[in-house]
Amino acid sequence: MANLKTSRKTSLSRRSAINLSLGALAVAAGGFVYLGLSSTSIAQTAPMSAGPNAMIVNTEHENIKGDANAPVTIIEYSSMTCPHCANHHMNTMPELTEKYIKTGKVRYIIREFPLDRIALAAAALARCAGPDKYFPFITVMYKQQDKWARGPGSPLPRLFKMAQQAGFTKETFNACMSNKKVTDYIEKTALDGHQKFGVKATPTLFVNGKMLESGNSLADIEKAMAPYL
Repeated sequence: MANLKTSRKTSLSRRSAINLSLGALAVAAGGFVYLGLSSTSIAQTAPMSAGPNAMIVNTEHENIKGDANAPVTIIEYSSMTCPHCANHHMNTMPELTEKYIKTGKVRYIIREFPLDRIALAAAALARCAGPDKYFPFITVMYKQQDKWARGPGSPLPRLFKMAQQAGFTKETFNACMSNKKVTDYIEKTALDGHQKFGVKATPTLFVNGKMLESGNSLADIEKAMAPYL
C-alpha cells in the first residue's frame, strides 16, 4: 500500500507544474487534511441511497461497474499514481471481473483518493472522460503509469498524451484541468474516506462496508466475500 506521507514526499517537486484549482495536501500528525475545500460540492447535493453496512453509495456520481443488485459491493479507494493500485488493477481486477463482476455477484465502485496533484489531475481526467470511458481509461492509465506519472519536467504533456487516447482535445483537456466542480467532488470523496471510514493508504478496499485488513489479493477478497455469496 502507498501511504499518504510517503507519496507526499515524492510529489512535492511536481506540484507546481499542474495548474488545478485545488486545495493543497498537507500531512498532519494524525493523518492528513485537504486544505481549501469548498463549503459545498456535488457530493453533498446528489441523491444518495444506503449501501450495505451504512456505506453510502452515490448512485448518480459514483464510478460503478457491475450489477446494481449484486450481493457484494466492493468499494476501492485508490490513487492514480500509486504503484500498488496499478498492481491491483493489472493483476487482481481481470480475474475478479471475469469471475464476479461479469457474473452479477459483485458491484465494484472506485472512489478517488489522490495522494498527490498528479493523481488528482489523472482522476479528474478519468471523470471528464465520462462514465462509459471511466473504467477503460483508468485501466490504461494504470497499465502505463510509469510513462505519465514519473519523469522530468512538467507531467502535463504526458497526461495530455494519455488523454488524447480517450478522445480529449487540447480544449477539452484544459477545460477538465480547470473544472472546479470535478476537483471539489474528488477532494470531498477523499476527505470523507479518511474522516468517516478511516482510509489512510491506497488501495483500501471495503467489502460490503467492511475494510479489508489482511490484504487486497484475490484470495483475501474472496475470503471476505464468502459469507455473502
